[in-house]
Amino acid sequence: MASLGISYDMVLGSLMPVVVYWVYGGMYMVLGSCDNYRLHPKEDEDEKNFASKETVIKGVLWQQFRQFIATNLLYMMTGGSHGGASSAQPPSLTVIARQFVVAMLVFDTYQYFLHRYLHHNKFLYRHLHSKHHRLVVPYPFGAIYSHPIEGFLFDILGGSLAIFLSGMSPATSAFFSSFAAMKSVDDHCGLMLPGNPFHIFFENNTAYHDLHHQLYGGKYNFSQPFFAMWDRILGTHMPYSLEKREEGGFELQPAKECKND
Repeated sequence: MASLGISYDMVLGSLMPVVVYWVYGGMYMVLGSCDNYRLHPKEDEDEKNFASKETVIKGVLWQQFRQFIATNLLYMMTGGSHGGASSAQPPSLTVIARQFVVAMLVFDTYQYFLHRYLHHNKFLYRHLHSKHHRLVVPYPFGAIYSHPIEGFLFDILGGSLAIFLSGMSPATSAFFSSFAAMKSVDDHCGLMLPGNPFHIFFENNTAYHDLHHQLYGGKYNFSQPFFAMWDRILGTHMPYSLEKREEGGFELQPAKECKND
């Protein structure tokens, strides 16, 4: 029978990703404009987006509050132990690594097909997903800005499914969810900083996702947050190059055959 108590691990698992999201996003804000590495001029964040930063911050905080509640309810319903993982016996590093890989694949698969459907269904795009695309020029703390229903489907339900099917304990899920939060923030940071490990190890990076936020990229690069495999398998991958701008920073140059579709 599932326990209705809330343990330290449960609170850690639901609160740690929230803290990591704002700390990691805050690091990018502290870095300043970094004009030589930006995909868009800094002023475009205010001039080209259709949602104010105040609105975005309020929306993200509300989304994170819902995630906190939903995650703890999941822990309580499953006895604080997903997939039968025992909190009394800490899993080995091998088990944790396997759980991470499984969770990443589940999360990516779920989000790809849902994300693609939200773009192809005009009603759902207009009433749900278009809210996230009000940020034509993404920035770090706008990573999970979305409609409440989309936020539930994408992050709460998708994340819970990945954690449950991978068999993670609340403690392990805290690190996985924090890693996913960092990756999402990085994908929306708008900066191609040299030596960024997310850019080194993941093809699906800042430029890859930024291209999807542009008008010509709405039918491509649905994969998120980790791998680009589903885009490549199902023909929605848009190749691109990065060209240096004279005034500083980079400009995305998508493949012409894709841009003209």
